[in-house]
Amino acid sequence: MLTMIGKRLMFAIPSLIGVVIVTFLLTRALPGDPAAYFAGPAATKEAVEQIRKKLGLDKPLIEQFFRYTTDLSHGDFGNSLTTGQPVATEIRNRLPASAELTLLGLIVSVGIAIPLGILAATKPGSWIDHLCRVTTTAGVSLPVFFTGLVLVYIFYFKLGWSPAPLGRLDVFYSAPPAVTGFYLIDALIARDFETFRSALSQLILPAMTLAIFSLAPIARMTRASMLAVLASDFVRTARASGLSPGTVIVTYAFRNAMLPVITTLSMVFSFLLGANVLVEKVFAWPGIGSYAVEALISSDFAPVQGFVLTMAVMYVLLNLMIDILYGVIDPRVRLEG
Repeated sequence: MLTMIGKRLMFAIPSLIGVVIVTFLLTRALPGDPAAYFAGPAATKEAVEQIRKKLGLDKPLIEQFFRYTTDLSHGDFGNSLTTGQPVATEIRNRLPASAELTLLGLIVSVGIAIPLGILAATKPGSWIDHLCRVTTTAGVSLPVFFTGLVLVYIFYFKLGWSPAPLGRLDVFYSAPPAVTGFYLIDALIARDFETFRSALSQLILPAMTLAIFSLAPIARMTRASMLAVLASDFVRTARASGLSPGTVIVTYAFRNAMLPVITTLSMVFSFLLGANVLVEKVFAWPGIGSYAVEALISSDFAPVQGFVLTMAVMYVLLNLMIDILYGVIDPRVRLEG
């Protein structure tokens, strides 16, 4: 297992280097001039050139890249031109908001999709199977931002059941003492149940938006994988041995059907990190997705590069966790590693 983990980490290093190079080149190739943006529309050409020189944008591209990688090797992502704060600090402050939203959406999605997929596979052609197909089709067809707007219109504007989609907490509450950065966990640690209720109510709609978006591939893969395993010889042998249907499905069938489902979960999690950008803008969520969009609009290079690099590192760590789970579930993976 340790050898397998070491190999995966070695393969991840060239990927991260490629992400750094590609992100740097793409941010420089995007339309827009940061110096002109911050100088203002009434600035003279001399003023724009002075700001460009101050930002180091007048240097050759290779020199800018060398300076960027040197700072990066010291853990310095640069400073945001719009806020004036270090990018690493901004990402560290905003990342828990995005992680809390993404994880809750994924948990809700898994809690619905996997049981739905199992029931659909064990009862093919039934109403639960048709419900699974309709749900997965709707989840794939609806854009995530449209789903969020519909939920806001129904549950906030029409019914009034949900609070205003304006961030992580209602304006009448203050953030709990920071321990993990997750408001739900920090509020429970502080035994502040009113803040916990407020944070949870703000989370429900954006988390449901992400859950609807991610439910379709998980349910579909669970159903397909379970159907394949339930038709195998060892499941028929287990049933012929007189084992209960629950034991056959949970102990024998589902464990062998888990590997494709876990692979789908890793893919869905990466999709959710991208969908977070749209959801955060719809719900005014102060995460790193909205931070990156605002930086991109203002041609602020450092936050965009920091955001992409952070996402790449998270994706590499996620794949490593999936490989470890593979080894735990299937011993053959450990032997191959």
